[in-house]
Amino acid sequence: MSALSTIKSTMHTEFIHPLMGYISIITNNVPSSSDLTVIEQYIKFIKGINTNEVSPPCLPQSKSYFKIIGIPYTKPDGNKLTSDNITNYIRHTDLFESISFSSKPRVIKASPKSDMAIVWLDIWDSQNGSKAKSLINHLFNYGCHITTVRSTNMNPGVPQCHNCWKWGHSTFSCRAHSSKCQKCGGPHKLEHHRDMA
Repeated sequence: MSALSTIKSTMHTEFIHPLMGYISIITNNVPSSSDLTVIEQYIKFIKGINTNEVSPPCLPQSKSYFKIIGIPYTKPDGNKLTSDNITNYIRHTDLFESISFSSKPRVIKASPKSDMAIVWLDIWDSQNGSKAKSLINHLFNYGCHITTVRSTNMNPGVPQCHNCWKWGHSTFSCRAHSSKCQKCGGPHKLEHHRDMA
């Protein structure tokens, strides 16, 4: 990495490790864009490397999690909103222009009686969360609806009730008249399982 000294970089390489088709380079600082260019050139000059297969170097990424609210669950044609519908639509909005999804968006109905959806969206972000900051609390139009992007924890997936232990609803919305044991399904809580056995 002596080539970095020619661009007056303060970055030093501390460790280089090949990892499943990638090369992990640990440095003392966060590389600048010019540092990344020099790293790419250095890698392309390594003996035995196919330069056509060298991807541009990138900084480590983290995930950021969002939910989009204010989108109708049923489309005007009567069909349910799908992950593909959302993906195709937001790909064409300026707000999501430089965003990379880490997984497909997930669409769930906001509540059984509502016709609104919640879209869970996971994106690749920089370690300082700069992409997340550009999305949080921003509004965008989805057809004639105004939607809001909210920050959230990792999307919860399908909820499981801790009262009756069924999937598809939360403990707070459980309609079971009594608790069920997680181990045997009996009409008692888990902490009383031994007493009832």
